[in-house]
Amino acid sequence: MPELKCMLWDVDGTLADTERDGHRVAFNMAFKEAGIERQWDIATYGELLKVTGGKERIQFDIERGYMPDMPYEKIAELHARKTIHYQTLIADGLIPLRSGVLRLLEGAYQDGITLGVATTTTPAALHALIEHALGKEWFDRFAVLAAGDIVPHKKPAPDIYNYALEALGMPAENTLALEDSSNGWLSAQAAGLKCVVTVNGYTANQNFEGADLVVSEFGERDAPAIEVISNKHDLKAVECVTLSHLKQVMVG
Repeated sequence: MPELKCMLWDVDGTLADTERDGHRVAFNMAFKEAGIERQWDIATYGELLKVTGGKERIQFDIERGYMPDMPYEKIAELHARKTIHYQTLIADGLIPLRSGVLRLLEGAYQDGITLGVATTTTPAALHALIEHALGKEWFDRFAVLAAGDIVPHKKPAPDIYNYALEALGMPAENTLALEDSSNGWLSAQAAGLKCVVTVNGYTANQNFEGADLVVSEFGERDAPAIEVISNKHDLKAVECVTLSHLKQVMVG
């Protein structure tokens, strides 16, 4: 019977609601700084999130004619400036963790479950979030920080999850993915992982058919009950997502 021994967390939209008020704002700051007359509003950025990876989003916007053409080196420089602006937003405490995230992380760590990150965000952005939203001790608590361009293909390809599993020496059957988007869910599915999805404003209407549990947020015990969008294993009393629920997903 599969047992929950490892949890691999996505970052943007899952650990924290970083996209709308974090990455999008930082991109716009970098564009203005570079003299590029392009600003991504909330709706536009929602469309761009269908493309995985920040540099890839810039390239996509260029290809569809909304930004001036530039070589890859310029795109990389622009993205690097965006990351610096994003780190500042994090350090200023403007991007807190999502509801229930710290509770689940602390509970899993105390229970001896291996914890890791599998994300397409840059290592610098990931490290800033860990340091300022979780605390420096979490650099040691996460057994693997799989991030950025360390794999050839980004989500929905399974590469980042396969990399993390190999680095940990952990079988997929004992590992649960925590995601927020359809690309993330497809990536986890392709890697053979069960997956719990916590949607946000950008991803709520995406297709998560087949995911093990889809909720509005992980929630807290002393807060109003969360919305359970999809409950593949017929879990009971999901007023907030608990470690017990996650363990039930693995055996369901």
